[in-house]
Amino acid sequence: MTSSTASPQTGAVQPIAVVVAGALGRMGAEVVKAVHHAPDCRLVGAIDTTPGKEGADVGLELGLGELEVAITADFEGSLCLASQAVRNDGPGNGAVLVDFTHPSVVYEHTRAAIAYGVHPVIGTTGLSPEQLGDLASFADKASMGGAVIPNFSVGMVLLQQAAAAAARFYDFAELTELHHNRKADAPSGTCIKTAELMEELGKTFNPPQVEEHETLAGSRGGQRDSGLRLHSIRLPGLVAHQEVMFGAPGETYTLRHDTIDRSAYMPGVLLTVRRVRQLPGLVYGLERLL
Repeated sequence: MTSSTASPQTGAVQPIAVVVAGALGRMGAEVVKAVHHAPDCRLVGAIDTTPGKEGADVGLELGLGELEVAITADFEGSLCLASQAVRNDGPGNGAVLVDFTHPSVVYEHTRAAIAYGVHPVIGTTGLSPEQLGDLASFADKASMGGAVIPNFSVGMVLLQQAAAAAARFYDFAELTELHHNRKADAPSGTCIKTAELMEELGKTFNPPQVEEHETLAGSRGGQRDSGLRLHSIRLPGLVAHQEVMFGAPGETYTLRHDTIDRSAYMPGVLLTVRRVRQLPGLVYGLERLL
């Protein structure tokens, strides 16, 4: 599977045109750098709403040198320009949006990208199951490949697979996710995805042993219909961390993944950017691409 194909106009292999939303954020800035350094990608748009940055060169803002890509807050205008940038590149060569913005706008961003013919790669979490279903249906109707990825870390995918396997053997399990205190949604999309994978067995977890009551509301975390409990911690100094703990008489089994630096996500981001244009519709989770 190739990441870029020959233009019908020139016969030359065209780099993947990429627009980054949230370009000055901590994740977005890493994506801009990764795209800039990837020989098969080209940055064609940088969207950000940081006051006073409109019109500034995103490369100069991020210490990459001048990239001749101006920061703009005009989301739909950037999608339109991205579509125009690849209009002569032929089928299968559409532009790609990488979005790391905010849960309050991610649904509208994803839907707009599909409408403009720009393949969405969504790292922003917070989409509800109903919204994911609606976006998948919209992508199918538009024959557009897209990807919603709660976590771009290959290590996290391995943890999720191990958690799903362990769930066969343990009836008691709780999940804890830890993030920096600027993360808006809780629990994290990654933690929810992990729970969903464990629940595919159709079993019930954590059968009650006593009649519990909380002297402080929320002390036992959020409980899903399956009985799994999810806990969220928010502190400065954290990046992204997750722990799944299983318990049985006489033993515990703990799985943990720690993201030390956001650069850990970039191989997964670039993998998704390179594959999204060949997808038949909207997929959810990095494991669908590995």
